[in-house]
This record gives sequence, structure tokens and C-alpha cells, in this order.
Amino acid sequence: MAISAVEQGRLARRLAEIRPHLNEQQWRLLLGAEARAIGRGGQKLVATSVGASPDTVSRGARELEAGIEPGGRVRQVGAGRPSVEDVDPGLVPALEALVDPESRGDPESPLRWTIKSTARLADELTARGHEAAPRTVARLLKEIGYSLQGNTKTVEGRQHSDRDAQFRYINEQVKAFQAAGDPVISVDTKKKELIGNYANGGAEWEPKGSPRRTNVHDFADQELGKAVPYGVYDLTANSGWVNVGTDADTGQFAVESIRRWWNVVGKDLYSEADRLLITADSGGSNGSRLRLWKTELAAFAAEIGMGITVVHLPPGTSKWNKVEHRLFSAITMNWRGRPLESHEVVIETISAVTTRTGLKVQAVLDTNSYPRGIRISDREMREFEARHLQRHDFHGDWNYTITTETATQTTRPGEQG
Repeated sequence: MAISAVEQGRLARRLAEIRPHLNEQQWRLLLGAEARAIGRGGQKLVATSVGASPDTVSRGARELEAGIEPGGRVRQVGAGRPSVEDVDPGLVPALEALVDPESRGDPESPLRWTIKSTARLADELTARGHEAAPRTVARLLKEIGYSLQGNTKTVEGRQHSDRDAQFRYINEQVKAFQAAGDPVISVDTKKKELIGNYANGGAEWEPKGSPRRTNVHDFADQELGKAVPYGVYDLTANSGWVNVGTDADTGQFAVESIRRWWNVVGKDLYSEADRLLITADSGGSNGSRLRLWKTELAAFAAEIGMGITVVHLPPGTSKWNKVEHRLFSAITMNWRGRPLESHEVVIETISAVTTRTGLKVQAVLDTNSYPRGIRISDREMREFEARHLQRHDFHGDWNYTITTETATQTTRPGEQG
């Protein structure tokens, strides 16, 4: 059935008006229906009217004749425009290089975070020959483990003038140890958690109208006490170790946590290593000025027969510690909205942590006592530093190496030799 030029024009206007409201499958079926209604020569006429391919019209007609189910797949498997990362395999590596800590150290550092907007990242990628829209950058960032973050409390005081230089120094040390096959760990104590039926931040899926009921007041249970999780994150293996203490968070507890990691995991994983690198905050039980931390490390170094290098993050940057955003954040997400009713619950919940990047975590309970108030005199500390402490040329107060001696020669200050 032939149609006039006027009718063909009306057909073209009618189809053009409805086109924006249809997906590809619906549009294809509509064109096929119009072509079938016209009859002989209808497929070519409809295709010409709307500027579509005759094959598209023909396929729509065939699908109608075959009785295709509505609401199915719009495109065939593998059809459609390929993703930008498939077209440009160098796009994702280029993006990862940009979001490394450019303003706080070497852009190739494994200690990475992002401070750039997706629009700016898109502009820089395009300037480097990797064309991408801001929305594409946002999608890729999510896929490689980044998320849009609000402001957090990360500045604990006035920024030190050597802040950026210290980050660069840390990054250099990390890369050197990793290149040599030596272990690199990031350590810190997570905030203490109340044990018992106490409210925990976040939310979990529960039957509607049936929230988990918890205690109104958060007074510590005298019998159950608190949990003190000390984390050890292996930067190279992307694995975590958490020593969950029940007593005080002291320098002894910090080193004991590292000792347990080494005895269970580290010594087998790094059997050929002859040194260990620790990145730590400047404060807390592993602080740069804490004498007990250093003397306990010396005893541990003697036990394992290897030197231990410590590099501290500059003051006011504790949240940049790798253990914080690679291990502790995953733990917090895993027990959100869930009361920590016992130490066993804490251990099991931490041990169940996994991430899309392949993080695996082990957790153990530590019921040892760690007395507070152990004092090390100035004289004892001077003797200790002369025997065990090698301060680095750059900021020896933040960067130092604990040397080894034979076990019989090593004496902790305050103890009899």
C-alpha cells in the first residue's frame, strides 16, 4: 500500500514526536509496526521517513511477528557503545596516578588519597590524552575503591612546615622496602569499644518496625569492660591483623600486637626479610616521643633478629595513616548498627571483614595485663639510644631505626641485665 508525500510527512512528524520517550527496543518495534501497517515497501518508506536503518525497521517487524515479550533486554549481549576504559586501556592507570597523594608526596606512592574534584580530574585526564567526562571519572573512582567523602576531623593543630616533606620521605622508605621484598606495615589503635548491648552507629537491614533494642545509657559494664583493637595493616599483602586487648593501650600492648602479627603471619610471609618498616602516628601508644614504645621495639627486634625502621606521620595527619582508611574503616562498616555484646562478637565480626580490593583480616583476643605508668629515666634513655637507636638525618625525631643485639645483650631500661 503506497502512501502520499503528505502522509509520509505526517508519519515522520508523528514518529519524531514520540521518539524521545522510547528506548531502543520500543522504537524498533514501533517502526516495525508502522512498516507492517503500510505493507509492501513499508520498511524502506518508514526508514527513509525517520532516517533509520532499514535493517532496524526489518528487525522490529520480525520481532513483532515472533511475539517478543515486552520489557526484555533492549540490546543484544555485547551490543552498544564500548566503555571508555575498553577503548582507552590507559585511562584507569592514568586516573589512579592522578589521585595518588600528589600534594602530599610522590604521585606514585602506595599511600594514596584524592583531594580533586571529578571535573578537575576529567580536565587533567583530557590534557594527558585520555578523554573522559566528569561522570565517567566518578564511576571509575567508585570502581577502584574511592568514594565521595565529606569533611572529617584530620587537622589536630597547626601544620608543621615539613609536613609534605615528611610524607615524601615516608613514601620513599615504603617503596624502597617493598622493592627489596621487606615487610611494610601501618599500625595504630582503633578507638575503644564498649562491650555489651550498646547502640552502635550505622544501620543494618532488619524487619520493618523491629529495630534492635539497646541500652539507653552507655555506661561501661564493669564485668565485660571494653575492647581495645590494635591494627596491623600489611601494605604489600593488603591484609590486616587486629589484636583485641582488654586492658590498657600502652607501648607494651602496641609492640605485643606487632609481635603477634609477626609470629603468626609475618615471619612465614617474609621469611627472607632482614628488616621491617613501620609507619605510625606521632601520638598514642606508638607515638614518636613515647619511650616505652621504643624500648619494647628494641626487645622485639632482638627476638626476631632484624632491624626495625619506624617513620611517623607528621602531627595532625593521623587520619592519613593507611591502617585507618584501609582496615579500620572496613571494620567500622562491618559492625555498623550491631551491638558488640561480647569480645567473641568483636573477634568474629572483625575476622569476617572483606573488601572489593581483596582485604583479608585476622583477629585475636589479648587478655594480658599492660600496666600503666612504667617510667624510663633520662639516664636509662640515653644509654638505650646509644645502644639501639639510629636517628635518620631527616627529622630524626620522626624517623629512626632500632638496631639489633643478641638477646643476652639486650636489656629493657628499668630491668636488671
